[in-house]
Amino acid sequence: MADFDLLVLGDCNPDVMVTGEQLEPVFGQAELLVDEARLVVGGSGSITACGAARLGLRTAFISVVGDDVFGRFMLDALGLRGVDVSGCVVDGERPTGLSLVLLRRGGRDRAILTAPGTTASLTLEAVDPDLIAAARHVHVSSFFLQGALRPGLSSLFETARAAGLTTSVDPNWDPADAWDGGLRVLLARSDVFLPNAAEATRIAGGEPAAAATALAADGPLVVVKLGEDGALAVLGDEVWSVAAPRVETVDATGAGDSFDAGFLAGFLAGWSVPRAVALGCACGALSTRALGGTAAQPTMKEAMAVLEAPP
Repeated sequence: MADFDLLVLGDCNPDVMVTGEQLEPVFGQAELLVDEARLVVGGSGSITACGAARLGLRTAFISVVGDDVFGRFMLDALGLRGVDVSGCVVDGERPTGLSLVLLRRGGRDRAILTAPGTTASLTLEAVDPDLIAAARHVHVSSFFLQGALRPGLSSLFETARAAGLTTSVDPNWDPADAWDGGLRVLLARSDVFLPNAAEATRIAGGEPAAAATALAADGPLVVVKLGEDGALAVLGDEVWSVAAPRVETVDATGAGDSFDAGFLAGFLAGWSVPRAVALGCACGALSTRALGGTAAQPTMKEAMAVLEAPP
């Protein structure tokens, strides 16, 4: 039996959440008052790992943080949430990445400023092969931000799949607006691809359904996240559309990462594709009930209550 259900490779940086109505800074040393500022767990990989652990998956995480207060905050926060961070690397030369999230009151619109820091520092050499061997599934988050890891990912996925593991990728946004970086090659070695609608259309062109079909031709199950509209899944010639439950949204930060955690929990339990996608939709929606990406992530009991609720 594997020691871990899920091994996540990706970004590990906190978010400073600033909420209010008037959030545009005014230069000239003008000072504006906001509603609140809070330091929370950030980074797609970190949020996915926390969500998976919250659902009961035995979860390990590999990333790079700086030897600073933000790095210590992140490692402590993940550890408290049940994530094994023994494979994380502490870099004494570079600072931990940090995102400043300006969130309009009501949670529907936000702007993000990110200092990358160690975000792109993870290398293939830093990935402990014993952790790969101890896992059932490897998930890579923020593909386009993983500059040092990308060249070795195809090899890593080949090794993992040869050992009987399954694999998945969430691309997240590409700041360079290039939308490749070896991704299409990696998809041929991936079991699941988890973009949102904007990312899928940037990568493959067309509307989300057409993009999903084109991406599925590379081999993986493609699950396109559609926010409040749920998700679309394509595997070969099969297509599924799944609605999302309605909740009162406070903050949608990290909802797609919580979706990933929910979907992977169902996938690893051997559920059908539409049922695993429905679990992802439930976890993504429920995560928006509080500020930050992890504060409202559901337990499996909470998510199942939503799945089993009458329409």
